[in-house]
Amino acid sequence: MMSDSPPSPRAARSAPIGIYDSGLGGLSVLREIRALLPGESLLYLADSRYAPYGEKPEAFVAARTGQVCGWLADQGCKALVVACNTATAHGIQALRERLALPIVGVEPGLKPAAAASRSKVVGVLATASTLRSAKFARLLEALSGDSRFVCQGGVGLVPLIEQGDVSGPAVRDKLRGYLEPMLDAGADTLVLGCTHYPFLSDTIRDMVGDRLTLIDTGVAVARQLQRRLIEHGLAADVAADGTALPADRYCTTMEAAHLRAMAAALLGVDATAETVVIEPAPALA
Repeated sequence: MMSDSPPSPRAARSAPIGIYDSGLGGLSVLREIRALLPGESLLYLADSRYAPYGEKPEAFVAARTGQVCGWLADQGCKALVVACNTATAHGIQALRERLALPIVGVEPGLKPAAAASRSKVVGVLATASTLRSAKFARLLEALSGDSRFVCQGGVGLVPLIEQGDVSGPAVRDKLRGYLEPMLDAGADTLVLGCTHYPFLSDTIRDMVGDRLTLIDTGVAVARQLQRRLIEHGLAADVAADGTALPADRYCTTMEAAHLRAMAAALLGVDATAETVVIEPAPALA
């Protein structure tokens, strides 16, 4: 039961930040947030039971985003990071209308990519759902006068990454099919338009060398979160006496053991993970 009294400013500042993704991709964003904001407590939620979101109907993604973020708000989170391009594209507007919390989303880094590109040809690797979203279309239209964007849906990559495969033959075969047309078109910059894809950075660099500059928006998301926390007076007090912070929570709607194993493999973190039950997802109509 919620109290009628608002939390004290100190309690509000010490509350966790909720970070949500359809699966494990948001761990790449968590990594950047942890690096920039070491004094914050983080609660990560992987909705892996329904991953990947990228090929599901827009209405499903929007409804599920509301369910999961409602659960995070009920856990006492002071701010939310929707660390999923697909969920941001289809669900964040309704979320901001519903929840009185600072909410930060992610979107493919087209603008920094256009600025970085010398050839003015930019490759974009993203989920099919992100590429067909109205939000992406508006972003593309705003920048298309200056640069050419070669967009490619990364079909099949997310399930492989969810299983911890970031460099095997299946990953390389798919990447080869996606990247070669971009290179043939003259692209010198690649937008990693899904939060899972930064975990493929080393493999991509091994395959293409310095032919593509990689654009990952995780750092920009962490900086935007920092600005929003300061703006709302919610930045954590950093203990000067070396007091240990509460351990981050890692939650999943699937098997906790898998999330723990993947946090170790992808982040090098020995995490305690837990399985949580969130109301059933809407029917895939």
